[in-house]
Amino acid sequence: MSPLVMGSATGPGVSPERLSAAADALSAAVDAGAGELPAEESARAGQVVAKVAQRTALVGGHTVVALAGATGSGKSSLFNVLVGEEVARVGVRRPTTATPTAGVWGAEPAGDLLDWLGVGARHHVGEAGGGPQVGSLDGLVLLDLPDLDSRETAHRVEAERVLELVDLFVWVTDPQKYADARLHDDHVSALSAHEAVTMVVLNQADRLSPEDLARCRTDLARLMERDGLPGATVLTTSARTGAGTDELRQRLANAVASRAVSRARLAADVRTVAAALERHVGAGEPAVDPGARTELVDALARAAGVPTVVDAVARDYRMEAATRTGWPFTRWVHRLRARPLRRLRLDGRDVRVTESDLRSVLGRSSLPPPSPAARSAVELATRRLADRAGAELPVPWAEALDQAATPPGPRLGDALDQAVVGTSLHARAPGWWRVVGGLQLLLATAVVAGILWLGAYAVAGWLQLDAVVPDAPTVGVLPVPFLLLAGGLVLGPLLAALAAWLARLGARRRGRVMEGRLRAAIETVADREIVGPVQRVLDRHTATREALRSAAEI
Repeated sequence: MSPLVMGSATGPGVSPERLSAAADALSAAVDAGAGELPAEESARAGQVVAKVAQRTALVGGHTVVALAGATGSGKSSLFNVLVGEEVARVGVRRPTTATPTAGVWGAEPAGDLLDWLGVGARHHVGEAGGGPQVGSLDGLVLLDLPDLDSRETAHRVEAERVLELVDLFVWVTDPQKYADARLHDDHVSALSAHEAVTMVVLNQADRLSPEDLARCRTDLARLMERDGLPGATVLTTSARTGAGTDELRQRLANAVASRAVSRARLAADVRTVAAALERHVGAGEPAVDPGARTELVDALARAAGVPTVVDAVARDYRMEAATRTGWPFTRWVHRLRARPLRRLRLDGRDVRVTESDLRSVLGRSSLPPPSPAARSAVELATRRLADRAGAELPVPWAEALDQAATPPGPRLGDALDQAVVGTSLHARAPGWWRVVGGLQLLLATAVVAGILWLGAYAVAGWLQLDAVVPDAPTVGVLPVPFLLLAGGLVLGPLLAALAAWLARLGARRRGRVMEGRLRAAIETVADREIVGPVQRVLDRHTATREALRSAAEI
């Protein structure tokens, strides 16, 4: 006798642990992708997870089999034959089955299971219903469902509700309706992933000649293959003559003996909804593009006024150098000029607080607001970063990336300003400033000494004390007072000019150092406000995709 399982190597072999892990993975996928997965399909997945928990929590080794089909296919007659008694009402022209009827084999109580199934009409099958099959039917719960094409909407709804809960489908049809589109399109093909728990019965075989029966059976097998069940085996039966019912009874006994059909059905449900949800995630896992991130940091740096701050740092450096190394008789002029960093409120010496307190004390800097071009550059950079990250993702995920890359309100501008305010723009004064400053003081002293010395000789000459005052020492033909004065007046400005040239070089180097500090602070803001939220969406997509793949592989 051929086995129940047709075309599946994994269905009945699903262990309880593997089924539970797949259901957990499906639940995790729905949670991770809650905002991007379709609500209807996510709700369906939640129902499947709940069904797995409820079905596996029911004690006992029962196997629930449903006889489903169209009006007039002989489901109820076949049900009575299998049960061995006239339990279900049989109608010829109109559907008579309004609610499911259950036939229960074995002594093990099935009340909780039938309550969960919502089946009220129950019949316990005695030993007379055993049949000639190899193996026992104990544990079988056979359901006679209302017609799937019933004119009564309530009948169809009830049949579809119970079909969602049973372990094994037995599609019962007849020579007149075996090609009915409603049966194949609405039900059989919709459950094509459940091949391991599907059987097909062509009933009323006694109405056909052997040749016609063979043709109908072949055609029905072709239709089942079109529905996605290429391995389906079509059984032929006759409830009136009993032909083929022994083989059907044997297959049901095989299903009961395996004690794994319920897990196979649940596993197929998990695979089906996981496969449906997998269409709403990307095939791979994109990442934040490094080039887009660099472009974003550049745009944010311009919007935050980093070039303005770097220029102010350089000018502040040159002004400070001039006050330390310039010609002492003119350097006081530089002290009268306002410092660029102080104008921008970026000089920490203006406030007697630590740098960590600048954010709360200063609030905002005096940097000019970003220009429209700078704002546009930021918007373009954030959009490009999100677009590149979501280029291969479905639309809901791409939209989530766009939203994540757009901080609400003025938060980004405030964060950039505070990043600039909180960055230290000071460094230790170069050692050459002290050397040059010392030389300048020495030269200034020489000038003062030369002036006083020469002045003393002028006063002595005016008082006609030349005979008393000794002659000034000379170097060659030039007197030392003159050399002190002339040397100081010439070498001081020359040294100041050299110091100014060195200061320009140092200012550029200081500007690069401070630009690095500012960019590091801007990068922190970019990662916290834009890149981080985008990466979290990508991480959720990864978690969703991997969980769905794990669930679909059961």
